[in-house]
Amino acid sequence: MDIISIKQNPVLAGCVDGLPASKSISNRVLILNALSGDHSTLHNLSDANDTQLMTKLIRDENSIIDVEDAGTTMRFLTAYFSVTNQHKILTGTPRMKERPIGILVDALRSLGADIRYIEKPGFPPLEIKQFSGQKASSLRIRGDVSSQFISALMMVAPTLPQGLTLFLEGKVGSRPYIEMTAALMKVFGADSEVLEDHVNIPAAPYTPAEFTVESDWSGASYWFAFAALAEKAELMLPRLSLESLQGDSTIAKIMESLGVHSHMDGNLLKISKAKSSQTLTWDFTHCPDLAQTVSVVCAAKGIRGAFTGLQSLRIKETNRISALQTELRKIGADLLEDNNTWQLVPSKSLPGKAFFNTYEDHRMAMAFAPLATLMNTEIENPTVVRKSYPKFWDDLRLTGFTLERKSL
Repeated sequence: MDIISIKQNPVLAGCVDGLPASKSISNRVLILNALSGDHSTLHNLSDANDTQLMTKLIRDENSIIDVEDAGTTMRFLTAYFSVTNQHKILTGTPRMKERPIGILVDALRSLGADIRYIEKPGFPPLEIKQFSGQKASSLRIRGDVSSQFISALMMVAPTLPQGLTLFLEGKVGSRPYIEMTAALMKVFGADSEVLEDHVNIPAAPYTPAEFTVESDWSGASYWFAFAALAEKAELMLPRLSLESLQGDSTIAKIMESLGVHSHMDGNLLKISKAKSSQTLTWDFTHCPDLAQTVSVVCAAKGIRGAFTGLQSLRIKETNRISALQTELRKIGADLLEDNNTWQLVPSKSLPGKAFFNTYEDHRMAMAFAPLATLMNTEIENPTVVRKSYPKFWDDLRLTGFTLERKSL
Protein backbone atom coordinates (compact mmCIF):
# COMPACT_ATOMS: atom_id res chain seq x y z
CA MET A 1 0.00 0.00 0.00
CA ASP A 2 1.32 3.42 -0.97
CA ILE A 3 0.73 6.41 1.27
CA ILE A 4 1.73 10.05 1.29
CA SER A 5 2.83 11.63 4.56
CA ILE A 6 2.27 15.39 4.95
CA LYS A 7 4.07 17.22 7.74
CA GLN A 8 1.91 19.67 9.64
CA ASN A 9 2.22 23.21 8.31
CA PRO A 10 -0.07 25.99 9.57
CA VAL A 11 1.18 28.68 7.15
CA LEU A 12 0.96 28.52 3.37
CA ALA A 13 1.37 30.97 0.51
CA GLY A 14 2.00 31.14 -3.21
CA CYS A 15 0.41 30.62 -6.60
CA VAL A 16 -1.28 27.27 -7.22
CA ASP A 17 0.30 26.73 -10.64
CA GLY A 18 -0.93 23.16 -11.17
CA LEU A 19 -4.64 23.95 -10.76
CA PRO A 20 -6.25 21.93 -13.55
CA ALA A 21 -8.64 23.13 -16.20
CA SER A 22 -12.28 22.22 -15.66
CA LYS A 23 -12.90 18.54 -16.25
CA SER A 24 -16.64 19.14 -16.58
CA ILE A 25 -16.21 21.75 -19.29
CA SER A 26 -13.42 19.83 -21.05
CA ASN A 27 -15.42 16.62 -21.36
CA ARG A 28 -18.45 18.46 -22.70
CA VAL A 29 -16.55 20.42 -25.34
CA LEU A 30 -14.83 17.21 -26.49
CA ILE A 31 -18.25 15.68 -27.20
CA LEU A 32 -19.48 18.88 -28.87
CA ASN A 33 -16.33 19.07 -30.97
CA ALA A 34 -16.86 15.49 -32.16
CA LEU A 35 -20.50 16.20 -33.00
CA SER A 36 -19.47 19.30 -34.97
CA GLY A 37 -17.05 17.37 -37.17
CA ASP A 38 -13.90 17.36 -35.02
CA HIS A 39 -12.55 20.61 -36.47
CA SER A 40 -12.73 22.91 -33.43
CA THR A 41 -9.74 24.56 -31.75
CA LEU A 42 -9.79 23.78 -28.03
CA HIS A 43 -7.38 25.44 -25.61
CA ASN A 44 -6.41 24.51 -22.04
CA LEU A 45 -8.13 21.13 -21.90
CA SER A 46 -7.89 19.45 -18.51
CA ASP A 47 -4.95 17.12 -17.89
CA ALA A 48 -7.14 15.04 -15.57
CA ASN A 49 -7.28 11.33 -16.34
CA ASP A 50 -11.01 11.53 -17.07
CA THR A 51 -10.38 14.05 -19.84
CA GLN A 52 -7.39 12.17 -21.21
CA LEU A 53 -9.64 9.11 -21.44
CA MET A 54 -12.37 11.10 -23.20
CA THR A 55 -9.87 12.53 -25.70
CA LYS A 56 -8.60 9.06 -26.53
CA LEU A 57 -11.79 7.03 -26.43
CA ILE A 58 -14.07 9.32 -28.43
CA ARG A 59 -11.89 8.58 -31.50
CA ASP A 60 -11.11 4.96 -30.59
CA GLU A 61 -11.97 2.59 -33.43
CA ASN A 62 -11.81 -0.50 -31.21
CA SER A 63 -15.08 -2.20 -30.42
CA ILE A 64 -14.34 -2.44 -26.68
CA ILE A 65 -14.12 0.90 -24.84
CA ASP A 66 -12.72 0.83 -21.29
CA VAL A 67 -13.63 4.04 -19.43
CA GLU A 68 -11.88 2.83 -16.26
CA ASP A 69 -13.44 4.81 -13.35
CA ALA A 70 -14.60 7.86 -15.36
CA GLY A 71 -18.33 8.26 -14.79
CA THR A 72 -18.76 11.31 -17.01
CA THR A 73 -16.90 9.56 -19.82
CA MET A 74 -19.12 6.48 -19.52
CA ARG A 75 -22.35 8.46 -19.63
CA PHE A 76 -21.42 10.92 -22.36
CA LEU A 77 -19.90 8.26 -24.63
CA THR A 78 -22.92 5.99 -24.18
CA ALA A 79 -25.14 8.70 -25.66
CA TYR A 80 -22.56 9.75 -28.28
CA PHE A 81 -21.85 6.25 -29.59
CA SER A 82 -25.57 5.41 -29.60
CA VAL A 83 -26.78 8.36 -31.64
CA THR A 84 -23.81 8.24 -34.02
CA ASN A 85 -24.66 4.58 -34.66
CA GLN A 86 -21.38 3.03 -33.52
CA HIS A 87 -21.23 -0.60 -32.41
CA LYS A 88 -19.36 -0.51 -29.08
CA ILE A 89 -18.99 -2.38 -25.81
CA LEU A 90 -18.45 0.01 -22.89
CA THR A 91 -16.91 -1.32 -19.71
CA GLY A 92 -14.89 -0.07 -16.74
CA THR A 93 -13.55 -0.82 -13.28
CA PRO A 94 -15.41 -3.00 -10.76
CA ARG A 95 -16.75 0.18 -9.12
CA MET A 96 -17.95 1.50 -12.49
CA LYS A 97 -19.94 -1.71 -12.87
CA GLU A 98 -21.75 -0.78 -9.64
CA ARG A 99 -22.76 2.71 -10.82
CA PRO A 100 -26.28 2.75 -12.30
CA ILE A 101 -26.84 3.78 -15.90
CA GLY A 102 -30.32 2.36 -16.50
CA ILE A 103 -32.06 5.75 -16.65
CA LEU A 104 -29.85 6.87 -19.53
CA VAL A 105 -30.07 3.52 -21.35
CA ASP A 106 -33.88 3.51 -21.10
CA ALA A 107 -33.98 7.03 -22.56
CA LEU A 108 -31.67 6.11 -25.44
CA ARG A 109 -33.69 2.98 -26.15
CA SER A 110 -36.83 5.14 -26.37
CA LEU A 111 -35.03 7.33 -28.89
CA GLY A 112 -34.17 4.33 -31.09
CA ALA A 113 -30.93 2.85 -29.76
CA ASP A 114 -30.42 -0.90 -29.43
CA ILE A 115 -28.45 -1.27 -26.17
CA ARG A 116 -27.98 -4.50 -24.22
CA TYR A 117 -26.58 -5.19 -20.76
CA ILE A 118 -23.76 -7.69 -20.71
CA GLU A 119 -23.85 -8.51 -17.01
CA LYS A 120 -26.26 -6.92 -14.51
CA PRO A 121 -29.33 -5.11 -15.90
CA GLY A 122 -29.14 -1.38 -15.24
CA PHE A 123 -25.35 -1.29 -14.90
CA PRO A 124 -22.24 -1.37 -17.12
CA PRO A 125 -20.81 -3.11 -19.04
CA LEU A 126 -23.18 -2.63 -21.95
CA GLU A 127 -23.23 -3.21 -25.69
CA ILE A 128 -24.46 -0.56 -28.11
CA LYS A 129 -25.69 -2.42 -31.18
CA GLN A 130 -27.15 0.22 -33.49
CA PHE A 131 -29.34 3.31 -33.81
CA SER A 132 -32.39 2.63 -35.97
CA GLY A 133 -33.53 6.24 -36.30
CA GLN A 134 -35.36 8.64 -34.00
CA LYS A 135 -38.52 7.10 -32.52
CA ALA A 136 -39.49 9.82 -30.02
CA SER A 137 -39.27 13.62 -29.91
CA SER A 138 -39.82 13.90 -26.17
CA LEU A 139 -38.77 11.95 -23.09
CA ARG A 140 -39.43 11.97 -19.37
CA ILE A 141 -36.38 11.53 -17.18
CA ARG A 142 -35.74 11.73 -13.46
CA GLY A 143 -33.84 14.82 -12.44
CA ASP A 144 -32.78 13.69 -8.98
CA VAL A 145 -30.21 10.98 -9.84
CA SER A 146 -27.46 12.39 -12.06
CA SER A 147 -27.48 15.55 -14.15
CA GLN A 148 -24.92 13.81 -16.39
CA PHE A 149 -27.72 11.67 -17.85
CA ILE A 150 -29.58 14.85 -18.80
CA SER A 151 -26.46 16.54 -20.16
CA ALA A 152 -25.60 13.47 -22.25
CA LEU A 153 -29.04 13.55 -23.89
CA MET A 154 -28.96 17.32 -24.33
CA MET A 155 -25.69 17.26 -26.25
CA VAL A 156 -26.83 14.68 -28.80
CA ALA A 157 -30.33 16.16 -29.14
CA PRO A 158 -29.57 18.75 -31.88
CA THR A 159 -28.29 15.95 -34.14
CA LEU A 160 -31.70 14.21 -34.04
CA PRO A 161 -34.03 15.04 -36.97
CA GLN A 162 -36.86 16.10 -34.63
CA GLY A 163 -34.73 17.63 -31.89
CA LEU A 164 -35.76 16.67 -28.35
CA THR A 165 -37.79 17.88 -25.39
CA LEU A 166 -36.73 16.49 -22.01
CA PHE A 167 -39.33 16.61 -19.25
CA LEU A 168 -37.57 16.58 -15.87
CA GLU A 169 -39.39 14.68 -13.16
CA GLY A 170 -38.95 15.36 -9.46
CA LYS A 171 -36.37 17.61 -7.87
CA VAL A 172 -33.57 18.41 -10.30
CA GLY A 173 -30.07 18.01 -8.87
CA SER A 174 -26.92 19.77 -10.07
CA ARG A 175 -28.93 22.19 -12.22
CA PRO A 176 -25.85 24.41 -12.85
CA TYR A 177 -24.33 21.52 -14.82
CA ILE A 178 -27.42 21.41 -17.05
CA GLU A 179 -27.13 25.16 -17.60
CA MET A 180 -23.40 24.74 -18.30
CA THR A 181 -24.22 22.16 -20.96
CA ALA A 182 -26.74 24.50 -22.59
CA ALA A 183 -24.24 27.40 -22.61
CA LEU A 184 -21.52 25.26 -24.19
CA MET A 185 -23.92 23.88 -26.81
CA LYS A 186 -24.65 27.47 -27.83
CA VAL A 187 -20.91 28.08 -28.38
CA PHE A 188 -21.05 25.27 -30.96
CA GLY A 189 -24.17 26.63 -32.65
CA ALA A 190 -27.05 24.79 -30.95
CA ASP A 191 -29.75 26.68 -29.05
CA SER A 192 -31.69 25.21 -26.16
CA GLU A 193 -34.31 26.39 -23.71
CA VAL A 194 -33.79 25.32 -20.09
CA LEU A 195 -36.93 25.82 -18.03
CA GLU A 196 -37.96 24.70 -14.55
CA ASP A 197 -39.37 21.31 -15.51
CA HIS A 198 -38.22 20.74 -19.07
CA VAL A 199 -35.50 21.38 -21.62
CA ASN A 200 -36.40 22.06 -25.24
CA ILE A 201 -33.71 21.51 -27.88
CA PRO A 202 -34.53 21.99 -31.58
CA ALA A 203 -32.66 20.13 -34.32
CA ALA A 204 -29.69 22.13 -35.59
CA PRO A 205 -26.26 21.40 -37.03
CA TYR A 206 -23.31 21.92 -34.71
CA THR A 207 -20.52 24.14 -36.03
CA PRO A 208 -16.82 24.07 -35.08
CA ALA A 209 -15.68 26.69 -32.57
CA GLU A 210 -12.60 28.04 -30.83
CA PHE A 211 -12.84 27.70 -27.07
CA THR A 212 -10.60 28.07 -24.01
CA VAL A 213 -11.40 26.03 -20.90
CA GLU A 214 -11.21 27.83 -17.55
CA SER A 215 -9.69 26.38 -14.38
CA ASP A 216 -11.60 23.88 -12.28
CA TRP A 217 -13.58 25.27 -9.36
CA SER A 218 -13.89 21.80 -7.81
CA GLY A 219 -10.09 21.65 -7.66
CA ALA A 220 -9.97 25.21 -6.32
CA SER A 221 -12.27 24.22 -3.45
CA TYR A 222 -9.46 22.33 -1.70
CA TRP A 223 -7.36 25.50 -1.53
CA PHE A 224 -10.25 27.32 0.09
CA ALA A 225 -10.23 24.49 2.65
CA PHE A 226 -6.50 24.90 3.26
CA ALA A 227 -7.01 28.62 3.80
CA ALA A 228 -9.95 28.02 6.15
CA LEU A 229 -7.92 25.68 8.40
CA ALA A 230 -4.51 27.41 8.28
CA GLU A 231 -3.28 29.96 10.80
CA LYS A 232 -2.18 32.14 7.91
CA ALA A 233 -2.81 31.79 4.19
CA GLU A 234 -2.24 33.97 1.13
CA LEU A 235 -2.94 31.99 -2.02
CA MET A 236 -3.40 32.88 -5.68
CA LEU A 237 -5.48 30.69 -7.99
CA PRO A 238 -5.04 31.17 -11.77
CA ARG A 239 -7.55 31.14 -14.63
CA LEU A 240 -10.70 31.32 -12.52
CA SER A 241 -13.72 33.58 -12.88
CA LEU A 242 -16.31 34.49 -10.27
CA GLU A 243 -18.81 34.58 -13.18
CA SER A 244 -18.07 30.94 -14.00
CA LEU A 245 -20.26 28.42 -15.83
CA GLN A 246 -19.30 25.94 -13.10
CA GLY A 247 -21.76 25.36 -10.27
CA ASP A 248 -18.91 24.63 -7.87
CA SER A 249 -17.88 28.31 -8.03
CA THR A 250 -20.38 28.64 -5.18
CA ILE A 251 -17.53 27.45 -2.92
CA ALA A 252 -16.45 31.10 -2.72
CA LYS A 253 -19.79 31.98 -1.10
CA ILE A 254 -19.78 28.96 1.21
CA MET A 255 -16.26 29.68 2.41
CA GLU A 256 -17.09 33.28 3.30
CA SER A 257 -18.99 31.67 6.19
CA LEU A 258 -16.09 29.34 6.97
CA GLY A 259 -13.39 31.96 7.23
CA VAL A 260 -12.05 32.59 3.72
CA HIS A 261 -12.21 35.84 1.77
CA SER A 262 -11.73 35.79 -2.01
CA HIS A 263 -11.48 38.47 -4.68
CA MET A 264 -10.25 38.84 -8.24
CA ASP A 265 -6.93 40.60 -8.77
CA GLY A 266 -6.43 40.79 -12.50
CA ASN A 267 -6.41 37.23 -13.82
CA LEU A 268 -5.83 35.71 -10.37
CA LEU A 269 -8.26 34.83 -7.62
CA LYS A 270 -6.74 35.72 -4.25
CA ILE A 271 -7.89 33.95 -1.11
CA SER A 272 -6.99 34.77 2.49
CA LYS A 273 -8.14 34.32 6.09
CA ALA A 274 -11.30 35.93 7.46
CA LYS A 275 -13.69 35.50 10.39
CA SER A 276 -15.93 32.44 10.33
CA SER A 277 -19.42 31.58 11.51
CA GLN A 278 -20.22 29.01 14.19
CA THR A 279 -22.79 27.14 12.09
CA LEU A 280 -23.44 26.39 8.44
CA THR A 281 -26.68 25.34 6.77
CA TRP A 282 -26.32 24.41 3.11
CA ASP A 283 -28.18 22.55 0.36
CA PHE A 284 -25.66 20.65 -1.80
CA THR A 285 -28.23 19.54 -4.40
CA HIS A 286 -26.55 21.62 -7.10
CA CYS A 287 -22.94 21.22 -5.92
CA PRO A 288 -22.56 17.71 -4.44
CA ASP A 289 -18.81 17.52 -5.18
CA LEU A 290 -18.22 20.21 -2.55
CA ALA A 291 -19.80 18.26 0.29
CA GLN A 292 -16.68 16.36 1.36
CA THR A 293 -14.51 19.47 1.39
CA VAL A 294 -16.99 21.51 3.40
CA SER A 295 -17.66 18.67 5.84
CA VAL A 296 -13.97 18.30 6.71
CA VAL A 297 -13.54 22.06 7.23
CA CYS A 298 -16.57 22.26 9.52
CA ALA A 299 -15.46 19.18 11.44
CA ALA A 300 -11.98 20.57 12.10
CA LYS A 301 -13.04 24.16 12.85
CA GLY A 302 -15.75 23.25 15.35
CA ILE A 303 -18.56 24.48 13.07
CA ARG A 304 -21.87 22.64 13.33
CA GLY A 305 -23.47 21.91 9.98
CA ALA A 306 -26.92 21.05 8.69
CA PHE A 307 -26.66 19.72 5.13
CA THR A 308 -29.21 18.58 2.56
CA GLY A 309 -28.93 17.39 -1.03
CA LEU A 310 -26.34 14.69 -0.37
CA GLN A 311 -28.31 11.75 -1.79
CA SER A 312 -26.31 11.50 -5.03
CA LEU A 313 -23.08 10.99 -3.06
CA ARG A 314 -23.98 7.33 -2.63
CA ILE A 315 -23.44 6.57 -6.34
CA LYS A 316 -20.16 8.40 -6.89
CA GLU A 317 -16.67 6.85 -7.09
CA THR A 318 -17.50 5.38 -3.69
CA ASN A 319 -20.43 5.75 -1.31
CA ARG A 320 -19.16 9.14 -0.19
CA ILE A 321 -21.59 9.46 2.70
CA SER A 322 -20.42 6.22 4.29
CA ALA A 323 -16.77 7.05 3.54
CA LEU A 324 -17.10 10.52 5.07
CA GLN A 325 -18.71 9.14 8.21
CA THR A 326 -15.93 6.60 8.69
CA GLU A 327 -13.05 9.02 8.11
CA LEU A 328 -14.53 11.93 10.08
CA ARG A 329 -14.74 9.70 13.15
CA LYS A 330 -10.95 9.45 13.07
CA ILE A 331 -10.80 13.12 14.12
CA GLY A 332 -13.70 12.92 16.57
CA ALA A 333 -16.43 14.22 14.25
CA ASP A 334 -19.46 12.62 12.62
CA LEU A 335 -22.09 13.07 9.92
CA LEU A 336 -25.49 11.92 11.16
CA GLU A 337 -28.42 11.34 8.82
CA ASP A 338 -31.98 12.20 9.83
CA ASN A 339 -34.70 12.14 7.16
CA ASN A 340 -32.50 13.40 4.29
CA THR A 341 -30.80 16.00 6.44
CA TRP A 342 -27.25 15.40 7.62
CA GLN A 343 -26.00 16.95 10.84
CA LEU A 344 -22.26 17.63 10.93
CA VAL A 345 -21.08 17.11 14.50
CA PRO A 346 -17.64 18.75 14.74
CA SER A 347 -14.62 17.53 16.62
CA LYS A 348 -14.06 18.76 20.17
CA SER A 349 -10.38 17.87 20.17
CA LEU A 350 -8.23 17.01 17.16
CA PRO A 351 -5.56 14.30 17.30
CA GLY A 352 -1.91 15.13 16.68
CA LYS A 353 -1.84 12.88 13.62
CA ALA A 354 -4.21 10.79 11.56
CA PHE A 355 -4.27 8.32 8.67
CA PHE A 356 -7.06 8.49 6.09
CA ASN A 357 -8.34 5.94 3.61
CA THR A 358 -9.44 7.16 0.19
CA TYR A 359 -11.71 4.34 -1.11
CA GLU A 360 -10.24 4.85 -4.61
CA ASP A 361 -11.95 8.27 -4.61
CA HIS A 362 -9.91 11.31 -5.64
CA ARG A 363 -12.14 13.69 -3.70
CA MET A 364 -11.65 11.79 -0.44
CA ALA A 365 -7.88 12.23 -0.76
CA MET A 366 -8.05 15.95 -1.50
CA ALA A 367 -10.82 16.77 0.97
CA PHE A 368 -8.84 15.38 3.91
CA ALA A 369 -5.42 16.73 2.84
CA PRO A 370 -6.12 20.25 4.25
CA LEU A 371 -6.06 18.74 7.74
CA ALA A 372 -2.27 18.87 7.34
CA THR A 373 -2.53 22.51 8.44
CA LEU A 374 -3.54 21.16 11.87
CA MET A 375 -1.87 17.75 12.24
CA ASN A 376 0.57 15.35 10.64
CA THR A 377 -1.52 13.65 8.00
CA GLU A 378 -1.15 10.40 6.07
CA ILE A 379 -3.30 9.53 3.07
CA GLU A 380 -3.41 6.19 1.28
CA ASN A 381 -3.20 5.69 -2.47
CA PRO A 382 -2.03 9.22 -3.35
CA THR A 383 -2.09 8.54 -7.10
CA VAL A 384 -5.90 8.54 -6.97
CA VAL A 385 -5.83 12.33 -7.50
CA ARG A 386 -4.82 11.82 -11.14
CA LYS A 387 -8.52 11.40 -11.92
CA SER A 388 -9.13 15.16 -11.65
CA TYR A 389 -6.03 16.98 -10.30
CA PRO A 390 -2.76 15.24 -11.29
CA LYS A 391 -0.48 17.99 -9.90
CA PHE A 392 -2.21 18.28 -6.51
CA TRP A 393 0.71 16.99 -4.43
CA ASP A 394 3.16 19.13 -6.41
CA ASP A 395 1.09 22.21 -5.58
CA LEU A 396 1.18 21.30 -1.88
CA ARG A 397 4.97 21.39 -2.01
CA LEU A 398 4.96 24.71 -3.85
CA THR A 399 2.78 26.31 -1.19
CA GLY A 400 4.96 25.21 1.73
CA PHE A 401 4.26 21.59 2.67
CA THR A 402 6.78 18.80 3.18
CA LEU A 403 5.61 15.51 1.71
CA GLU A 404 7.04 12.00 1.73
CA ARG A 405 5.82 9.00 -0.20
CA LYS A 406 5.98 5.60 1.50
CA SER A 407 5.13 2.00 0.73
CA LEU A 408 3.76 -0.19 3.52
